[in-house]
Amino acid sequence: MADLRARIKRYMAMASDYAVVAVTQWGAATTVPIGPTQFTNLSSASAPHWPQDTTNVPPTIPSEKEPALKIHPTASMFPTLSKDELHDLAESIKTDGQHKPIVLDADGVLLDGRNRLAACEIAGVEPRFTTYTGDDPTGVILSHNLYRRHISKGQQAMIIAMARSFSEHPLRQQAKLHSISLTRISNAATVLQHARDLAEQVRVGTLGLDAAYSTALENKARAAAIQAQHERLREHAPDLAEQVTEGQLTLDDATAALDQRQHEEQLQQSVKHADALRLADGDPAPPLVQLVEQGEITWSEAHERAEQFLAHRRDAIHQAQQALRAIAENWAAVQHLATRPNTPYARDVLGGLAPEARFLALSLTTLV
Repeated sequence: MADLRARIKRYMAMASDYAVVAVTQWGAATTVPIGPTQFTNLSSASAPHWPQDTTNVPPTIPSEKEPALKIHPTASMFPTLSKDELHDLAESIKTDGQHKPIVLDADGVLLDGRNRLAACEIAGVEPRFTTYTGDDPTGVILSHNLYRRHISKGQQAMIIAMARSFSEHPLRQQAKLHSISLTRISNAATVLQHARDLAEQVRVGTLGLDAAYSTALENKARAAAIQAQHERLREHAPDLAEQVTEGQLTLDDATAALDQRQHEEQLQQSVKHADALRLADGDPAPPLVQLVEQGEITWSEAHERAEQFLAHRRDAIHQAQQALRAIAENWAAVQHLATRPNTPYARDVLGGLAPEARFLALSLTTLV
């Protein structure tokens, strides 16, 4: 401990006054270079880890070799005070003292108090520290910072969502613990997953959570559509999917090629179906598939002829059905005629018909 104090004093003797609080993007390690303050109240458990002596470092220029406190990633997610607010806090500490100690963990990582540390440096006041020895540093950081800072509900939700990687608590428990809507935290998690660049803007307060969530949903839908395209290619055209993977085709070009393939396959199936009906109906015309294979027509032309055949066939079936319905509706007249063959009545009925109708009537009477 004496050696630690001596090293701190040697550094403070040669260091010039400055206070730097470095905040990097969430999740990255953060350090706070320490200025001239002497930490005489540090215990061995709460003392930060110092590198080797930096006697040859110019005292007025911050250097990677200078003693530094590591900042817990969750703590670095909270926006720091503005320059004016920081100076106001420094004046308050200078006048009234530091009311709350700066919290470190057992390894000297700063959990809470970045602004107080910087303000103490500005005020030239020796900061007070305390050591947290529990097993939930993320929970301590959130509980110390979510409510006493002027940050929006959207920022709170985003910070909680970002802190998930440092906490074992599920979102539902976090929402209950910090009295924040689970829906809001879930929306923040969606932004974090599908619009990561906007997540940082929400965290620092330059963009509202609702606006970011709307964009995230669009990104999510777009990503799902792209994923569906890839899956469709892998299922129906592995060769095209491989070309996309190798960068030989764009996803859109590969999808268009698959669409064309499937369209041609549908044409061929339609032509083959029409050929099968023609053959079953006893049509003596050569199959359309044969004409395509002989090069006389294309698949598109064969499909057009097949459609014409199917349309004509449907019309013929409809007309035959209508004729048979008419016969069925007048079957009583046929039966009456059949009971009076070779009578003047039968001769008068048949005599007034055209030859085709008379032949049909005689044929039908034989069926009764």
